[in-house]
Amino acid sequence: MRIRAIVAAVSGALALSALAVPAAQAAGSAPNVTFSNVKVNKGSSMVVGTTKASFSVTYTVTHASTLKATDFATGPAIYRGTSVTKPSDLFVSDEPGTCTAASTTVLNCKATLVFTVNGDWDLTNSEAGSWNVGALAVGDGGTKWTGGLGTTKVLRAAKLTADATPEPVKKGKTITVSGSLTRANWDTHKSGGYAGQSVKLQFRKSGSSTYTTLKTITSSSTGALKTTTTATVDGYYRYSFAGTSTSPAVNATGDYVDVQ
Repeated sequence: MRIRAIVAAVSGALALSALAVPAAQAAGSAPNVTFSNVKVNKGSSMVVGTTKASFSVTYTVTHASTLKATDFATGPAIYRGTSVTKPSDLFVSDEPGTCTAASTTVLNCKATLVFTVNGDWDLTNSEAGSWNVGALAVGDGGTKWTGGLGTTKVLRAAKLTADATPEPVKKGKTITVSGSLTRANWDTHKSGGYAGQSVKLQFRKSGSSTYTTLKTITSSSTGALKTTTTATVDGYYRYSFAGTSTSPAVNATGDYVDVQ
């Protein structure tokens, strides 16, 4: 099991040590709170490349009227496994969330999830994909873990390039479009070719805002792309990748070709 820990400051002075494996707390010892409206990265996937990446998480905390907001700290968590208290993988925020009072018992909070690919708590390729969303509340009497608050994705960043030649070209002649599809490798801390993936060659006529698919090709063992098409009118050529369960969709920047 891989766990990334949270360090929470409670009551302004009590600093809790890094949390260990989640465990059931003693009855009545944990903060009496509930979590709702948890949104990770504004509802979008968290796409991580080969450097440190941070993503915001917003959530609402409702606490008992007998509990002061200064008596506990909270933070978001993402996990895989049967539950947040028995995870196979777990990441939580490095720092507790910052909250503002919406009422005497409701707090609107914001925290940050931080990922690295070359540090002490780095991601590995096997961790790309879907995660469950949870949260925790830490008080001087214990910790309350809450799971089942939604799902999110942590994906390996992808990059796509396209280069159309020759430029310019005579109408009716052949255009060769080369490029590459790469993605972050969290195990090696570098980017590498994404092999065997279906990629669309697309064209946008000059003056238009819409790309049309010309053909679909497959990336080579090194992620290389190369195909040909016939020059008809001025416009932009690009490659488009629909994404997978572990990497997001991505489009290359269109390369303009002047047809004479």
